[in-house]
Amino acid sequence: MMKFGFVLPRGDGATAVTIAQEAEAAGWDGFFMWEPVWGIDPWVALGAVAVSTQRIRLGTLLTPVSRRRPWKLASETATLDRLSNGRLILSVGLGATDTGFANFGEETDRKRRAQLLDEGIDILQGLWQGQPFHYDGRHYHIRETDFMPPPPPVQPRIPIWCVGAWPYPKSMRRVLRCDGLLPTAIPADGPPRQASPGDVRQMKAYIEANRTLDTPFDIVVEGRTAGADSELLQAYAAAGTTWWIESMWESPEPADWLARIRQGPPTL
Repeated sequence: MMKFGFVLPRGDGATAVTIAQEAEAAGWDGFFMWEPVWGIDPWVALGAVAVSTQRIRLGTLLTPVSRRRPWKLASETATLDRLSNGRLILSVGLGATDTGFANFGEETDRKRRAQLLDEGIDILQGLWQGQPFHYDGRHYHIRETDFMPPPPPVQPRIPIWCVGAWPYPKSMRRVLRCDGLLPTAIPADGPPRQASPGDVRQMKAYIEANRTLDTPFDIVVEGRTAGADSELLQAYAAAGTTWWIESMWESPEPADWLARIRQGPPTL
């Protein structure tokens, strides 16, 4: 059965709490925030959301791991998972460099960001399992430590949703190590675009044929609906989509977000 989430277009921590509470009351399944280079910190805001809600899943959409210290991100995610009693989802990807990467001296080279993302995922999953943990990669080197190790997350495995670019093997192989797919399509003769239901169907077949983990796996699509059932949602559901994230990036007014949230999630 498809689940439904809402991603906050913008707003401070107080706005996040209000919107998340409204979403939970209206029957939505997830609440998400984006992670800017410079702006409202989602981890602080989501901490407030965690103690102000009871049921709704929460997380980022998405976190550009290449510009984060993986051990700091592991600390934040494990802390928030415990604070929310196991409701966290972490979405990861390369991120959009036009959001201020170069302005703040962040890595902009795509190949290097991909390497940092791959190693970051390794480190997150390793540290969540607790000590002893060591890691020797191209960019990161971690030695085991017994200095005040934190308790593990509540979830045995915090779900990681990862951007996958179809039909690129390196990108899709990264997804196989994770717990969910944020699908995008990059045609050989054109710019990136949102994955269609047909793309999702092909990506799902690839994952089923190649993923060796036996943990649950989600396929997550972003878009906008009017609140009612639609042929588009039915097509995505039939292709294997398990989460629909309502996104209103172009709407600047919180009143518009609240109106949509109060309509409740779509029904299939």
